[in-house]
Amino acid sequence: MLLATRRAFFLSLAALCAWPALAQSPSSTNTQVSLPPIHLALVEGLSGPFANTGESVVRNIAWAVERVNARGGVKTAQGMRPMVLTRHDSKGQSEEALSSLKSALDGGAQFVLQGNSSANAAALLDAINKHNDREPTRRVLFLNYSAVDPALTNEKCSFWHFRFDAHADMRMAALMAVLRKDQSVKSAYLIGQDYSFGQAVLREARRQLGLQRPDVQIVGDELHPLGRVKDFLPYAAKIKASGAQAVITGNWGNDLTLLVKSAREAGYAGKFYTFYGNALGAPAAIGEAGVGRVIAVAEWLPNVPGEASAQFYQAFRQRFPKPSEDYLHLRMQLMVEALAQAIEKAGGTEPVAVARQLATARVSMAGHSGSMRAEDHQFQQALVVGVMARQGTPGVPFDVEGSGYGFRVVRQITAEQAQLPSSCQMVRPG
Repeated sequence: MLLATRRAFFLSLAALCAWPALAQSPSSTNTQVSLPPIHLALVEGLSGPFANTGESVVRNIAWAVERVNARGGVKTAQGMRPMVLTRHDSKGQSEEALSSLKSALDGGAQFVLQGNSSANAAALLDAINKHNDREPTRRVLFLNYSAVDPALTNEKCSFWHFRFDAHADMRMAALMAVLRKDQSVKSAYLIGQDYSFGQAVLREARRQLGLQRPDVQIVGDELHPLGRVKDFLPYAAKIKASGAQAVITGNWGNDLTLLVKSAREAGYAGKFYTFYGNALGAPAAIGEAGVGRVIAVAEWLPNVPGEASAQFYQAFRQRFPKPSEDYLHLRMQLMVEALAQAIEKAGGTEPVAVARQLATARVSMAGHSGSMRAEDHQFQQALVVGVMARQGTPGVPFDVEGSGYGFRVVRQITAEQAQLPSSCQMVRPG
């Protein structure tokens, strides 16, 4: 029975994974090793309005897992163990995410990965907290690469949760470091998705504008339904009519692409200060009108200076050569490396032992490094702000998604400058 169950698991894994190299039994990875794989379960929206963002995550994490397995896997006290990735489609909905979590737990996952949607992250975190209390022999860790509602590492912080992206307030502070000096902006329109993350972005935008640019008038402030708006032209018309010289938005995925496309069609000539305007269709959607006007913040951009960074990006593009497959998230690479490091230091995959090692993990890659802050499990790393420019202009050797446009780095913020205090009161197991 156990053998049949094991065989069924790997057969289902082969059907789920897009990369056969990740769907191997342990013996096919290394004929000398018969240890079970380290099971990473990705719970993400892989269909619906944000499917492109989900598939981008799959590519990034799959590539990171491939590199770990290419060096023999992860060293444990029992021997080398490969990583294996299963994908579970949440369809971008919290209810489906919880159903996917149950499937992952039933499949034996000890590490759950998710990020696109802070609402889904909050639901998963609550469920994982309860599961770990209820079933201490089946505990799991939650690795978060994109859900950036600040609450997740503040009042909702958990011993079982680790965030590898800068949270919304950190990202906003980085954008404000550029906007603070942009004296051409005297009025701003705030627009975001109507859920916890979008609300947090607009709240922090208002707060930081009041502190750093009190001269900037807020001429619009609204939230729209998440993933349900098909036509943003009415919003674009209001933005244009407001006379705003800049739009500040945390929109991501299709909601951002449609917004900037509609703004172009409406003839809006202001700037966009964005969290995610550097890819997933946004540069191509706005085209030449975005040059010098679309600003984005990230932990890394393809045109970050340095040979190590350029070589790493070129390696990613060789692995995924189609323009539609572009969008390297360096934080996701660091996340998988940090997990491998923590497992090696713990000597195995027991979640409490791994969590204690992951809480102080330090990792470097492609000239970028970061460390986990033990007090709240918020990863600390440098951030960069870039402005959209034509490929081939100074500072822009690489474009994104074959659009002909890339992002020139205009501000680099150290990890020390990017860090913010936390209100976390973490409860740790005895």
